[in-house]
Amino acid sequence: MNFTPVESNVTGAVPSEVTLFTGIGRVMIIVCLGITINYINATMVHTFSKHHIFKVNPRFILFIHLVFNDMIQLTTSISISVLYYVFDTIHVYLCCLIILPGILTTQNTPLNLAFMAAECYVAVCIPLRYNNICTVNGTYIVIGIIWALSSLSVLPDVFILLATEPLEFFHTRIFCLRDTVFRSAYSVKKRDASHILFLVVVWLTLFYTYFRILFVAKAADADAKKARNTILLHGFQVLLCMTVYVQPLLIQVLTYAFRGQFKAIYFALYIINQILPRFVSSIVYGLRDKTFRKYFKKYLCTVNCHPKKISLTR
Repeated sequence: MNFTPVESNVTGAVPSEVTLFTGIGRVMIIVCLGITINYINATMVHTFSKHHIFKVNPRFILFIHLVFNDMIQLTTSISISVLYYVFDTIHVYLCCLIILPGILTTQNTPLNLAFMAAECYVAVCIPLRYNNICTVNGTYIVIGIIWALSSLSVLPDVFILLATEPLEFFHTRIFCLRDTVFRSAYSVKKRDASHILFLVVVWLTLFYTYFRILFVAKAADADAKKARNTILLHGFQVLLCMTVYVQPLLIQVLTYAFRGQFKAIYFALYIINQILPRFVSSIVYGLRDKTFRKYFKKYLCTVNCHPKKISLTR
């Protein structure tokens, strides 16, 4: 997770009072957006847990895993942003504890989307074999594979950190970023290689499944067309996630094009690569699927309109 907090140590020509006011405003925007998205996602998880029809559907199992993954990732990134604003720098060991779940969940997202696209492909292109290929147990194995692959990408950074840095480093205060914690040249090269590998595999999967489904969709089947649109949304979400991987280059280009707007650039990139992908997750199935939407709206309305009733029933 190449997360960068909303503000930076770069000083501008703006007076300190304005900078402080702007910083508070940006943090409040991020916290409010994060709470809103996590509230919607938590309602989706609750909806999933209450109905057996979703628990036996591989599509919704993968979807709710993506939603839960997004909740962890969003909470982590917001925590780093708030900690930066309050304390500016934090100890390395604390930064590691916070940033590692964020890195893992960021790596999980494109892999989860690739498997969701593959599930759509099986459902549309080879429906007669769907029940044999896409099983509940198999789906949980896939989720385990996703976490294993992400861990294999991240754990070497931890081992390199422990092997190359002195013990005193973990008690120093730093600006909590992945590159300031895992600063070894080996970690940087490994990170770039794993990002390229993951994204190539994910994009090949998305392109293959999209064009195969597109061919089937020519038969004017409504389910096939819906699956095609779902793959497009997956592609859009992966495209947003990719901005995390190319963020250093984007920062260089944008700071050159918009001089003196360094903090605004960081804020805009945070919204694009941290907030928007989590919002897309909520609409791919949560709002587009009629069955899930029916139950989801019921719980969302109940929580908003009858809070006292819920507290009594619990």
